[in-house]
Amino acid sequence: MKRFSRILFYLKNQKSKIVLYVIFNLLSVIFSLVSFAMVPVFLQMLFGKEKILEAQPVWSFSANGIFEYVKFFLGQLIREHGQIYALGFICVMIIVAVFFRNLFTYLSFRVLAPMRNYVMTKLRSDLYAKILELPIGFFTEQRKGDIISRMSNDANEVEWSVMSTLEGLVRDPLNILIILVTLVCISPALSLFLLVLLPLTGFIIGRVSRSLKKQSTASQEQLGTLMSILDETLGGLRVIKAFNAEKVLRGKFFQTNDTLNHIRNRMNFRRDLASPLSELMGVLVLTCILWFGARLVLDHKAGLGADAFITYIVFFIQIINPAKSLSTSFYNAQRGSAAIQRIEEILQAPVTVTDSPDATVIPSFEHSIEFRNVSFAYDDKVVLQNINLTIEKGKTIALVGSSGAGKSSLADLVPRFHDVSSGELLIDGVNIKQYSLHSVRNLMGIVTQEPILFNDTIANNIALGADKVTSEEIKDAARVANALQFITQKEEGFDDNIGDRGSKLSGGERQRLTIARAVLKNPPILILDEATSSLDTESERLVQDAINHMMQNRTSLVIAHRLSTIRHADEIIVLQKGQIAERGNHDQLMAQNGHYRKLVEMQEVK
Repeated sequence: MKRFSRILFYLKNQKSKIVLYVIFNLLSVIFSLVSFAMVPVFLQMLFGKEKILEAQPVWSFSANGIFEYVKFFLGQLIREHGQIYALGFICVMIIVAVFFRNLFTYLSFRVLAPMRNYVMTKLRSDLYAKILELPIGFFTEQRKGDIISRMSNDANEVEWSVMSTLEGLVRDPLNILIILVTLVCISPALSLFLLVLLPLTGFIIGRVSRSLKKQSTASQEQLGTLMSILDETLGGLRVIKAFNAEKVLRGKFFQTNDTLNHIRNRMNFRRDLASPLSELMGVLVLTCILWFGARLVLDHKAGLGADAFITYIVFFIQIINPAKSLSTSFYNAQRGSAAIQRIEEILQAPVTVTDSPDATVIPSFEHSIEFRNVSFAYDDKVVLQNINLTIEKGKTIALVGSSGAGKSSLADLVPRFHDVSSGELLIDGVNIKQYSLHSVRNLMGIVTQEPILFNDTIANNIALGADKVTSEEIKDAARVANALQFITQKEEGFDDNIGDRGSKLSGGERQRLTIARAVLKNPPILILDEATSSLDTESERLVQDAINHMMQNRTSLVIAHRLSTIRHADEIIVLQKGQIAERGNHDQLMAQNGHYRKLVEMQEVK
């Protein structure tokens, strides 16, 4: 039950609907029993197998008392109105009872469906909200396809394997319980024999289903791997075709798919065993009751008459179908619990970058950003060591160095994509952790090496995250970013859809849109992560001009791959193995004849 605690948590504010659902199911079971209770007694009396009572029996709330009173009532109908009238009356009563049974069954479905949909809506919403909340570092260790699989396939598994069985997990035990109580009232001795056999059958079914959760977990993991391969294939299709790697990817996908097929077959074999196994066990119990109960009737023991025994058997047969359904629901719940566990791994993942309880809003950037003895490690791997750096307002600081030197990690600390492992990062002399995340990031605009765009219109991509933006402001931002010309040439202009990740645009056009997005935000602090490194010469010139316009009168932290673009930076920081190896402006570093000069000369040779 613990693994379903989140679902139960979502159902806490659905108490009134749960009560209604139980009541409707209870009434459905009662009307079902009423319709079946009349038939055996009436048929025996109708065909002369049971003597019609002349005197009205004394009412008593016991099995024999109830049966005697029903026999008297039916006998009165036969004696006063004849057998045909009594037969018609019984048929009408059965129809009425079945009508109300199905009516309350339908009403229970009407109550259950909104509850089930509410739980799944909350689960998906919480999962997506947690994905947005988790720090970027969490996703560096996760496959994107696996995350998508948990959001889609695992959530669907919960819906179909757990939520769809809520009906059975509530109705069937209730059905079985009411019938068992009725059976105890009819014959306590026979029911004692029954209560010994039922737990034994439940134990056998439980043993068979025990491995189902483990198999389901393996199935979901394989499905996540399959989604990852598909995501990588779609993202790298050009490279796959260029390197004739179709066979490699096909083999990888087919192997994973075959493994998934094997696991799912084993799961389905075990799940499909639930219904026939429970039916077989039910029939075994039924035969034991027939043998034992018939002996009690024939020996005139335990006060059990033939009519009561027949009714007992009829009622017991009604347990078999709910028991079959319950065992299937139990098997499905085992499958669903594995999916819940995978979803919980995300929902319960620690959020390492959070607002402090007394976080304040930073209204503006006034003086400087300071790294004071900052070190940063990720998964015990030291990325930055003892960084001391001050970025004055209005200055441009460039970060250079070889791949893996720690440039992007240092830049990511400023908007708190990660928190420092030791030391302090201060804005205007105050530790950045004392400010709210929203207010800190509101001061910053970021342009990444790979343009991040969404399958939406040009206008919506430029206005991402901005409130109450006019079309004129969007147009002005596009003009500053050298993007207005190509936008106006589009058939629908700013309302043109750019496709998945901006696939309808060229690399330079995509990058200029991200610059327009940053311009529209009008932040005092800019972080530029190798924004022109992947562009051709003409696109680079257009993008660099846009960047130069954007950087005017702003504080900029620039990660540079092409060193020619940062010659005029106020200070250039050379990083090596997570430490500051050299610092100064372009002329000073060239005069030092160190690592920076070597990098410049290598690029000039190229």
